[in-house]
Amino acid sequence: MKLAVLDFDSTVMDGETIDFLARETGQEAAVAKLTEAAMRGEMDFFGALQQRVKLLTGLKESRLNDICHNLPLMPGAKELISELKKRGYTVAIFSGGFRNATRHFKDIVGYDADFSNTLHTKDGVLTGMVGGEMMFDTSKGEMLQRLQNLMGISRADTLVCGDGANDLSMFKHADTRIAFCAKPVLREQATIVIEDKDLRNIIPEL
Repeated sequence: MKLAVLDFDSTVMDGETIDFLARETGQEAAVAKLTEAAMRGEMDFFGALQQRVKLLTGLKESRLNDICHNLPLMPGAKELISELKKRGYTVAIFSGGFRNATRHFKDIVGYDADFSNTLHTKDGVLTGMVGGEMMFDTSKGEMLQRLQNLMGISRADTLVCGDGANDLSMFKHADTRIAFCAKPVLREQATIVIEDKDLRNIIPEL
């Protein structure tokens, strides 16, 4: 048995979920600036996430789901995950984004499990608060270690793939580390670097 863990935003999905949501509240520029800083490792992920989610306050839950269910997938997402599963990998998504998106795309794309965050709502609108499994810079690495221990999988049989600084913690616990159209801070720690926005380019590297 082997384990593959993929980031969601800007890896399996083409873009950042929170940036799409921010367009609805007129806060796209402010949110995008915070997202970029967090992905480059210039801001604490937890603090940046809280600040960005606060800017979504008042967005209707129905509109949130509409957006999250119609996000653009990265070219090759289905093909890569299908190939990983053929090769015996259990495939999980770790996302600093939101369950409204990662849960929806699970069966569409074909991964086995998703771990992400939950936007708090009250009376059908976002309150500006967030909680969940991927809130901190260290969250992905800690969750990866839990899965490895639970499944009896070593780092030698673990593949990880992401694009931003919050993926660094899981890079520490896998021998195959793929930086996909990634920030320099992540490329420096990768064993495989893919620069083109097509996940099928990973397949020959497996």
